[in-house]
Amino acid sequence: MTRRVYLDYSATTPVDPRVREAMAPYLDSDFGNPNSLYAEGRIARTALEEAREKVADLLGAEHPNEVVFTSGGTEGDNTAVLGIPRRVRPQGGHVIISAFEHHAVMEPAERLAKQGHTLTEVRPGKDGVVSPDSVGAALRDDTTLVSIMHGNNELGSLQPLEEISAIVHEAGAFLHTDAAQTLGKVKFDVETLGVDAAAFSGHKIYAPKGTGVLYVRRRTPIEPLLIGGGQEFKLRSSTQSVAGAVAFAAALEIMVQEMSDEMPRLARLRDRISAGVLSTVEGARETVSAARRLPNILHLIIPGVEGDTLLLQLDELGFAVSTGSACSSASPEPSHVLTAIGASRDDALGSLRVSVGRFTTDEDVDLFLAALPGTVTRLREMSAGRTSRPRSS
Repeated sequence: MTRRVYLDYSATTPVDPRVREAMAPYLDSDFGNPNSLYAEGRIARTALEEAREKVADLLGAEHPNEVVFTSGGTEGDNTAVLGIPRRVRPQGGHVIISAFEHHAVMEPAERLAKQGHTLTEVRPGKDGVVSPDSVGAALRDDTTLVSIMHGNNELGSLQPLEEISAIVHEAGAFLHTDAAQTLGKVKFDVETLGVDAAAFSGHKIYAPKGTGVLYVRRRTPIEPLLIGGGQEFKLRSSTQSVAGAVAFAAALEIMVQEMSDEMPRLARLRDRISAGVLSTVEGARETVSAARRLPNILHLIIPGVEGDTLLLQLDELGFAVSTGSACSSASPEPSHVLTAIGASRDDALGSLRVSVGRFTTDEDVDLFLAALPGTVTRLREMSAGRTSRPRSS
């Protein structure tokens, strides 16, 4: 083939030209520090606060000050997962997360466990969904925080946050969600979902890497992760990236405006890929069958091949796909996400994630469906040849 086909939009997205245009002035002519009092600073501050108001409105937040600009989803997750329990029960309380959270949630939760807090992991079902009942059963009198991702980054399954929120708040705890994958792809309203904190990443919505937002509901107790200036309402120190904030706001606005047309298009492309793979690759199956899932993610089990080897073979043919989260793809171990839903080691190591996005076309799908079956067949034949080769004496 003569061109690359990018099918890993869950890992990252290209910057949309409209987003680049919106942020450009704050990289050159209007470069001022938004915390300075002179004209250049005031111009930057105005742009920063306009971006904040736009994001707050699009999230359904009660007040713009509930929007904290960050460097991305990891910082937002770390701040919420570490900051809320430490402020609520400094001496150590109880924290609940799901067993298939992103490492940006899992690792700070594990750090809390080493510092005197108690950690419980709630397992999702085989459908990739965390049941509200399982969360309710794990709650204790000293539970400070529950963190359940909105949409799983590998499987695409959506979690019932509204029901979980009601249970968590009845117990007097706070609810955080990692919503990096869902923002702009399904309706996200902080009031409707009832979350107290939510982390978002700009590079998942066609803004640059290094941009993000942490939503923190007013009166939610939280200890800042970054200190030394207190620029973002004392919840995050560091000179703000005005260009990044403007980019995030512009990207989110485009996502929301185009959602009603774009998401059905992506779901159609996803379903085309699924139907094509299942009909041409023997033994292939979808990993989960959640009724509620993201429109752009398809996760597959391809028996008889190693996912990493398949990925590299497809890469040589010009296709960018993944076996799961790009944040931990260098690990030789099976994905903890697949382990959490009870997948076997062989299935977990033979998985493939395909995710479509704004610039994916029907021609891209056609090319991928034409290339995949033969690639799988060759790898299976190579594997069979290796296992049948007689050993030398």
